[in-house]
Amino acid sequence: MVTYYRDREVLVTSSGIRIGGHDYRLHDFAQVWHERGRRQWGAVAGRGAIGIAILAPVVIGAFGVLLALVIDASTSTTIALAGGGILVGLAAAPLADVLLEFMDRSYDRGSRRMEIWADVRGHRTMLLRTENAQRFGQIYRALQRALDHEPAPR
Repeated sequence: MVTYYRDREVLVTSSGIRIGGHDYRLHDFAQVWHERGRRQWGAVAGRGAIGIAILAPVVIGAFGVLLALVIDASTSTTIALAGGGILVGLAAAPLADVLLEFMDRSYDRGSRRMEIWADVRGHRTMLLRTENAQRFGQIYRALQRALDHEPAPR
């Protein structure tokens, strides 16, 4: 028996599938498909806020350097503004690393509700509903691999 996917709630093997406490044999499935729900705009807005937070220090730093070059100030003030702008801009690198990790996680979670459906012995059955895009993809691919390797019924 080959295990294609396993977590607390889902087990996909070459002999069958356990999802949501229900056991199915592979030859019980006539058809398997997925459906996507509507986009959750809160997740999209969160990604936009992260993008702005990444760019803000760079913009502020560039503004400081530009201000230092434009205004007619003493040499020490010009150097302080330009140096401060450069330091603020450079601070974006470690901040961006942390924020990009949050951005990656938001894409793993996804911005839509995903469902796996199947025609099980003539009945349309929802096998799984999740908002975690990464987990959905892993389970759906495992299910497809298991069904692809299922020998044809005799």
